[in-house]
Amino acid sequence: SILILAGCYYDNEETLYFQPLTGCDTTQVTFNSSIKPILSNYCLACHSTSQAAASGGNVKLEAYTDVKKSVDNGKLWGTVSHASGYSAMPKGGGSIDNCSLLKIKKWINDGAANN
Repeated sequence: SILILAGCYYDNEETLYFQPLTGCDTTQVTFNSSIKPILSNYCLACHSTSQAAASGGNVKLEAYTDVKKSVDNGKLWGTVSHASGYSAMPKGGGSIDNCSLLKIKKWINDGAANN
C-alpha cells in the first residue's frame, strides 16, 4: 500500500520551480532608464534630497552617488526586498512590484553601474 500512495503524490510545477515573470524585460537594465524611474515612483516622496531629512531618515535616493552608497552597504536591496533585519520599504505602502524588484536585483548583481 505504501507504493500505491507514493505513486499518487502530486505537486504543482509552478510551486516547485521558479518561473520568471513573463513580460518583465531585464535584458537592458540601466540606472537612468530602469532604476531611476522605479525610485522616483516608489521612493522619492520621502527619500528625495529635499525630503530625506524630514521624512526619509536622512536616506537620499535621488542622486546616483547616494543610491550607490545604499547598494554598497546592502540597505537598498534589504529594504525593498523586505529582508529580515531591514526596515521594509516603502514604509506603509506595501511593496515594490515584482518586475521592478527583478530589475533592481539585476542592476545590483551587474555592478550597479551609473549608466
